[in-house]
Amino acid sequence: MNAVGRYIHDNRDRYVRELTAYLAIPSVSAVPEHRDDVRRCAEWTADSLRRAGLEHVRLFETPGHPIVYADWLHAPDATTILCYGHYDVQPPDPVELWESPPFEATVRDGRIYARGASDDKGQLFIHVKAIEAHLSQLGRLPINVRVLVEGEEEIGGTHLADFVRDHRELLASSAVIDSDSAMFAPGVPSIPYGMRGLVYFQLDLRGTTGDLHSGSFGGAVANPAGVLADMLSRLKDQDGRVTIPGFYDDVRSLGDAEQSAFAALPFDDEAFRRSLGAPRLCGEAGYTTLERLWTRPTLDVNGLLSGFTGVGAKTVIPAVAMAKLSMRLVPDQNAEGIARQFEAHIRAVAPTTMDVTVTRLACGDPWLAGVDDPFVRAACRALEYGFGKAPVFTREGGSNSITTIFEETLGATVVMFGIGLPSDNPHAPNEHLALDSFQRGILAAARLYDEIATIR
Repeated sequence: MNAVGRYIHDNRDRYVRELTAYLAIPSVSAVPEHRDDVRRCAEWTADSLRRAGLEHVRLFETPGHPIVYADWLHAPDATTILCYGHYDVQPPDPVELWESPPFEATVRDGRIYARGASDDKGQLFIHVKAIEAHLSQLGRLPINVRVLVEGEEEIGGTHLADFVRDHRELLASSAVIDSDSAMFAPGVPSIPYGMRGLVYFQLDLRGTTGDLHSGSFGGAVANPAGVLADMLSRLKDQDGRVTIPGFYDDVRSLGDAEQSAFAALPFDDEAFRRSLGAPRLCGEAGYTTLERLWTRPTLDVNGLLSGFTGVGAKTVIPAVAMAKLSMRLVPDQNAEGIARQFEAHIRAVAPTTMDVTVTRLACGDPWLAGVDDPFVRAACRALEYGFGKAPVFTREGGSNSITTIFEETLGATVVMFGIGLPSDNPHAPNEHLALDSFQRGILAAARLYDEIATIR
């Protein structure tokens, strides 16, 4: 490891220059105008894997954006792992809130600022550079490695699930290393072992064929905006609990050991509140903030649209109203079952005074791993080597359905191995990544391959 470690140390400035070039590509998968940029980024990713010494590098076409694959499979009888990440990024809007251009990486105060710095180009890049260090200094890797990089994660991984199912043999691995995750706090390496599932819906209400004068027709027809507000208000009670029948039936209770572990984490409710600019925190009664974020299901309104919203007054009864809602799920809730319960509940409470359309937009199960798995323990040792302290175990409130697909399709252990932070603004202006974490992450990733090689 000494030669590998020295190489990583000696090349840290070059790594930043290369990452800067990677971040300059506006690979915004959600915007059709950036389609050529997304492809250019896929090709750049493939070239970086070739330069690192990986083989069989190719782009797999999908109905959407390309998937990049590469491997190095010359370690007989050794374990095979799959490193997963994504090269697409979120839109930079609102651009005017960025202190420096979102696609011109800028280093300030030990951080590199650009869209994709933390989510996920910077985190993916730690594995590219760790692999390069092994191959350039030792001529080999201690294990077999496959790399899979998608270009649609920020739009729901539309085609990746089918690709994984259709290419089981190509992707066959004992473990999947997913670096699209975060540390708990600065300088606190972490291994998330659970993520919430997601069910997402759009509700569309129509009361009349067009907007109506509120003086001429008010009192004779139902108002979609008011009806929608009433329907939404009845989805949760005053204690923050979801009122959908059966919603909590399968929720797994938090064990005493996990509860104690959460309580021991360096988390400050007041500091958390201040960081959000919220007047006060709230949520389901009877649970701590971390428990609400990680282990309790939720229902949130993500968007509302109806009526006149311009400057001044316009007295109309809107013809339509729309809401987008998401539910975050926890073990042992089943996303398909919750989706059906939601649909049935909405139809039961919808009045007959208007047409209601319920559209399902996403449906993914929660994920929970075992912290005593040998691959998880190898990741613990690697992170301790890179960061100088043992990692903590955490859960994440977000969702990523590909973890369960990897487990179910490949029969692989999924290990979250991230170096970003929630405070990196991954979906907001001024996204950034700490360069110290970036450097330590490369060292930890390089060590991870050695630690996995010891598993028998």
